[in-house]
Amino acid sequence: MTDVVVVGSGPGGLAAAVTCARAGLDVLVLEAEPEPGGGMRTENVEGLDVDVCSAVHPLALASPFFRAFDLAARGVELALPEASFAHPLDHEDAVIAWHDLERTAAELETPGWLRTFAPLVARADAVVELAMSDHRELPLAMPDGAEGEERMAIRAMLAPTLALARGMVGALASRRWGPRADALFSGVVAHATSSPRSLAWSAGGLLLATLAHSAGWPVPVGGSRAIADALLADLAAHGGRVETGRGVHSLADLPAAKAFLWDTSPAKVAQVYGSRLGAREGVLGRTGPGTIGAATVELTIDGEIPWADPRVARAGTVHLGGSGPRVRRAERIAAAGFNPRRPYVLLVDPAAAVPGRVVGGQRHIGAYAHVPVGSGLDPAEAVLEQIERFAPDARDVVVDVRSTPASELSRHNANLVGGDIAGGAFGLLGLVSRPTVLRDPYVTGAPGVYLCSSSVPPGPGVHGMTGWHAARRALGDVFHLPPPPLHPTPTPHPPK
Repeated sequence: MTDVVVVGSGPGGLAAAVTCARAGLDVLVLEAEPEPGGGMRTENVEGLDVDVCSAVHPLALASPFFRAFDLAARGVELALPEASFAHPLDHEDAVIAWHDLERTAAELETPGWLRTFAPLVARADAVVELAMSDHRELPLAMPDGAEGEERMAIRAMLAPTLALARGMVGALASRRWGPRADALFSGVVAHATSSPRSLAWSAGGLLLATLAHSAGWPVPVGGSRAIADALLADLAAHGGRVETGRGVHSLADLPAAKAFLWDTSPAKVAQVYGSRLGAREGVLGRTGPGTIGAATVELTIDGEIPWADPRVARAGTVHLGGSGPRVRRAERIAAAGFNPRRPYVLLVDPAAAVPGRVVGGQRHIGAYAHVPVGSGLDPAEAVLEQIERFAPDARDVVVDVRSTPASELSRHNANLVGGDIAGGAFGLLGLVSRPTVLRDPYVTGAPGVYLCSSSVPPGPGVHGMTGWHAARRALGDVFHLPPPPLHPTPTPHPPK
């Protein structure tokens, strides 16, 4: 009997597998696709590296899991562009989120940006650790009787909580920062794929903008697969195994094991276990997708995109949507179930950080448009129109266009049903208890069965924290083991 079976090899699944293998357990990872990695896969298309899902990873440098895992010590080079993200505007200069906070604030000519983000950037590591926690024990107050070193330790824990709370107040007032700062913030908060009316819309942007001015938004040299390869190598070094082409559709597809960790949607777990989940069967089974989905467009271009403001080319990520009100309007239309004529578009140019991604003068550009979940509309024309809106004659450099409607995005990743890249609705409660309001969202109701996907806190992203949190529970509940150290070791512990 295997100790641990992990279903799915995305960031959460591989982080869970590595954690359990390092604890000395026998670990088997089952992956339905021909290649492991989930959203961290990179393909070679006519000589160009093409990231299957995400290409820029703001949390890969900053998450507590990857900081302990130490990607750099494992040969993963994360390159930083000069600007984390850019936001072109109609008929005026673009607004740029430079890695340098003071430079950004000075160009925006508003005190609101600096006043909001300076305290967060100063405590960036602690802020990220709080945001990436399992959200079960948030320090909110100084207990009675605390004194001396205890008070100092608690104050250190309270500082990022208070900084985030103050930041939220500032973020909610972002429309009073002026139209240029409002546009820059609207572009980054739209990553949340939730309605602009939700608090999550501002909270997610607050964290991403903080990272833009602290750790930065890096691009892995060699593509996202470099991160997956590092995790897979460590897993193999500790005796773990990965079997690809192993889809799991029923209990009959699972080998015997003491614990199961699922890097899938909650609905998939409900489908497989059914009544074995007890009261949680209905809760997990009815967990629907998020309100906004993504439709992707892959471009091959010869040369560079001719941005009206050439500084935009210095950012690895570009947000296309115009002014803040126009971005919010497009998001409201998509959240209401309609395809916006001018959708919010997130465009990534990895070569802005990694010049080696340009081969023979050509480069790959990835983009996705926000549309209703399940939309069958081909996004190619809408995306090209948004690019040309801010880069006249951009079509002249386009060599090839490949597009995938939101309704077909699950073809290369079963978790992206209907183009739902957030792993489910991401409202206020979703910040602390996804997929629904549960005391412990990682526990499914079936003994020894846990969720470790982007559908549990802290949510989507290449950060490994969902797997780390779920694996810690499995280690304690099932095997009565403490979590292992994650830093590179010259001589791996032998598997149990």
